[in-house]
Amino acid sequence: MKNDRILKISIAGVLIAIGIIIPMISPFKIIIEPASFTLASHVVIFMAMFISPAMALAVSVGTAAGFFLGGFPLVVVFRALSHVIFATGGAFYLKHTKTEMTAMRLRIFSIIIALIHGVCEIAVSSIFYFGQAIGDLNQFMISVILLVGVGTFIHSLVDFEITMLIRLPLRRQRALRELIK
Repeated sequence: MKNDRILKISIAGVLIAIGIIIPMISPFKIIIEPASFTLASHVVIFMAMFISPAMALAVSVGTAAGFFLGGFPLVVVFRALSHVIFATGGAFYLKHTKTEMTAMRLRIFSIIIALIHGVCEIAVSSIFYFGQAIGDLNQFMISVILLVGVGTFIHSLVDFEITMLIRLPLRRQRALRELIK
């Protein structure tokens, strides 16, 4: 029992560290305010979701700190902080689901999470850009709905697939088999 707690704390620390480093040093990032896309920035959050809700919450907050430390615009930092919602919600679902997560169920789960993810980021971006958009609804639709909403949906699906490539080999490790759902 004590070793499980130590293992979870260690894994959370490693995931948070990776989540802080990715936005700071990744060469694969695009920033078109209010949108930003950093390849694999959600992978650590998705991995944490497969372990526990508490870890998903901690890693989400930690990755938001990475975007802050990386000097990203404030809207991007708050969008990263909104990951707390889909991450903890998804982790609670995974923890309490009684059905086996087959490949098809994982893809459906990924789509639902991506939709929630996109809606949360649209909400955050709307707070920052709604006042500017009153005069130009087309610009608001392009910037917030298309770039942030649709872009986040696609980015989330891609990062979830990257996570699945990492998750399966990790689940084969004896020490991690019971930990990663």
